[in-house]
Amino acid sequence: MDSEARRQRLHRLNRSPGLIRALRKVRGVLPGDPHFGDPLSTAGANSAATMARFAEKLFEDESVASRELSLGALQVWQSMLERFGAGKGDTDLTILFVDLVDFSDWALSAGDDDALILLRRVFQALEPAVAASRGRVVKRLGDGLMAVFPSAQLAFEAVTDAQLRLAGVDVAGYRPQIRAGIHRGRPRAIGGDYLGVDVNVAARLMQRASAGEVLVTDSACGELDTERVAVRRKKSFLFARPKGVPDDVTVYVASPAG
Repeated sequence: MDSEARRQRLHRLNRSPGLIRALRKVRGVLPGDPHFGDPLSTAGANSAATMARFAEKLFEDESVASRELSLGALQVWQSMLERFGAGKGDTDLTILFVDLVDFSDWALSAGDDDALILLRRVFQALEPAVAASRGRVVKRLGDGLMAVFPSAQLAFEAVTDAQLRLAGVDVAGYRPQIRAGIHRGRPRAIGGDYLGVDVNVAARLMQRASAGEVLVTDSACGELDTERVAVRRKKSFLFARPKGVPDDVTVYVASPAG
């Protein structure tokens, strides 16, 4: 087989849907977060996240086997960094992730101009709400953000404040609804960013929250004011726990009491 024929064969193999599906299934059982490589997991400044961003640029087409192999190796590397201490800091913090529900689908039909107007108005509501509750915005993530707070109660108050500030916003028929994930832990600080298991837990909670819903872990729940916040178990987590959320973490839905 000549070199050109081998190159074409490898090219076809690299794009084989069956091989790509198989590699994605393998990533589901490897140590670490199988979603490693998405914007939530590669926004940090640690070496694995930096390499993952490089891999994304190297493999512009997501539907290739070489991309899954590269991110699978980085997924395990990130897991080992966290296991041996690179994922834990020495300060307790509450981590909040929040984003908009169904924004991407709306933006596709609304167009860039309306989407930018909407995002400006959303962040004009979100960021002051975070600051008013003594929080700090760590980074924007498209239509959402990550922030850290001294306590879970303050993080919850920031979300409810943001919901009130967004109540009158309407752009091209879209009325923004937010969903949120709150977790208490010891993320590792790297520059102005944070990384580690605790960050991933908060991010994955947000992804599983429904419109207007605030999901909190048991570590965060213990800091909530029971006279002002009502909590109930998130039953769906009993049957379908997302990868990246440890088995010993209990998840609750938090809402204003009364």
